Amino acid sequence: MGALDALLFSSLWVAAAAAALAGAVGVALGAGLAPGPLLLAFGGTLAVYGLDRLRDLPRDRASAPRRSAFVERHLRVLMGLAAVGAGLGAAGAWLCGPRALLPLLPALPLALLHRRLKRLWMAKALYVTAGWLLVVVGVPALAARAPLPDAAWAAGVLGLALFANAVASNVRDAEAAAAVIGGERALRFARALAAASLAATFAAPPAIRPLGLVGAATLVALLGFRPTERYGLAVVDGALLVGALGALYVGA
Repeated sequence: MGALDALLFSSLWVAAAAAALAGAVGVALGAGLAPGPLLLAFGGTLAVYGLDRLRDLPRDRASAPRRSAFVERHLRVLMGLAAVGAGLGAAGAWLCGPRALLPLLPALPLALLHRRLKRLWMAKALYVTAGWLLVVVGVPALAARAPLPDAAWAAGVLGLALFANAVASNVRDAEAAAAVIGGERALRFARALAAASLAATFAAPPAIRPLGLVGAATLVALLGFRPTERYGLAVVDGALLVGALGALYVGA
């Protein structure tokens, strides 16, 4: 499990999912695999998630003991990875140009306020979804100068899948909505969101429809949901990566 834990607990896995989503959106919007949005999504996610693991280590010991133990054993390596992520994100931002960086203006405060906002009921799932959409849809859309309706469709389809992922993560951690309405109800809500993401693609423009694979993969992951750290990180977050890679294959 050593290699798997390193991939999952270092945030490399979720960063790869972010890059794949940005790439899938770029292809869907006609811009192809532009390096700027990919680097920004991968590096920014690696930096933000890595720093959160380091800053919130005491609190995470209760909800994520395996990950916390890994972080404690590899503090210096993870600090280095976060720094590398920040550098890659900065390089991606430079390649994107000033116009494409507008979504980062609201995304950065959300990342910085994460430790406070995630204690609120539905705020965590909502702002995490918003932050991801700003990076994996907003940046590629502006970089491609995509038509607003197409960008809105991409945001709608992916937003439902990302919201489902965020709610399911709350179930795993027993916090936010899951702590108020119960894990089973929150999980049913997450499954409904993933199904809605898939259903929305039938009304979407043809170029956007491959993004529905993200919702489909998320729904499959949630149907077999297990409230464990490895399942949440490897399978639930991995569904974003698998769905995005499928969308890239179909949309290419």
